[in-house]
Amino acid sequence: MLHPVPSRLLLPLLSFLSCICCLIAAPAAPSTAAGGWSEGSLEAAGLSAAPLRRMEEAARSGELVKVSAVLIARHGKLIYERYFGGNTAASLLNTRSATKTVTGMLIGIAIDRGLLPGVDAPVLPFFHDMEPVKNPDPRKRQITVEDLLTMSSALDCDDSIDASPGNENRMHEAEDWYRFTLELPVAAAGPAHGRAFRYCTAGVVLLGGVLERAAGTSVADFARRNLFAPLDIGRAEWQFSPRGQAMTGGGLGLRGRDLLALGQLYAGGGVWQGRRLVSERWVRVSTAPHVRVEDQPDTEYGYLWWLHPFKSGGRSHAAYTMAGNGGNKVAVFPDLDMVVVVASTNYNARGMHQQTERMLGDYILAAVH
Repeated sequence: MLHPVPSRLLLPLLSFLSCICCLIAAPAAPSTAAGGWSEGSLEAAGLSAAPLRRMEEAARSGELVKVSAVLIARHGKLIYERYFGGNTAASLLNTRSATKTVTGMLIGIAIDRGLLPGVDAPVLPFFHDMEPVKNPDPRKRQITVEDLLTMSSALDCDDSIDASPGNENRMHEAEDWYRFTLELPVAAAGPAHGRAFRYCTAGVVLLGGVLERAAGTSVADFARRNLFAPLDIGRAEWQFSPRGQAMTGGGLGLRGRDLLALGQLYAGGGVWQGRRLVSERWVRVSTAPHVRVEDQPDTEYGYLWWLHPFKSGGRSHAAYTMAGNGGNKVAVFPDLDMVVVVASTNYNARGMHQQTERMLGDYILAAVH
């Protein structure tokens, strides 16, 4: 038998039930994640959860090897974030040569601010104190900032060839990385027309020296003030030469959300949360093709950005990416308004980049509907 509720308890009970109904009916307000990110849901962003769950299972089972983190942003919101192998949102991820693209961003900011005259600026005059250099050659004096940004300088430097004088492993044996690069011989012959792509970490390290001398401050300080602090990046772990020269060609440690923010900055045309950090022109010219990568079909190179499509379900999506050893990628998909971070420590392993491409195609892009 039901008993009537005493009148003295009726009003508080109705108020309680009203609050419960409001909590159930009201849509969840978007939350703000650490690092300045606004969070959204997969469903609202147009992604299915099932393919991503399958990816997580493959990463945890070891089918996908040494995956550290996967993050996705769409329409400017953080919608997916997973960490593996003991990593967390606070972990600094070493994405190796993805650092090169950060260096390109810093060069662009220096040009935007008038500290560098432009990409046509010759490099050697920034290092008067190191002249004369070994292996003098007129072509060496013609090397420009753009040549180093596009991996197409005249220097005999190719990380894919062990015997190359400029191979990165040889640079690490030197005390002064700037002098090492400046004193490299020039390649025996250049292309008959256009640019010849030779993957050269030492050239990007030399760009760090150009930046320091043009800006009158260290790479780490310039990056902190002009890029990292405005992106709410509080921790950045640089590596250095024995002379204290920043390793602008690789090894920078950043959190997953920080890497995602760097990609989102370019996806937003150089604007982060209403503040312009990089000019729209620099974003456009950086992600435009400047040289073809001969040994990789459908791949071109911008200003330290890789340009190539990713395929999924019979569809192809153009992307520009930051990339590093181990299968590390920060990929920007303009047609999807989406940025993806895949961090991995699968260093020097056969198929490392193919694994990341599979993750992007079979799971992440497959989740978009």
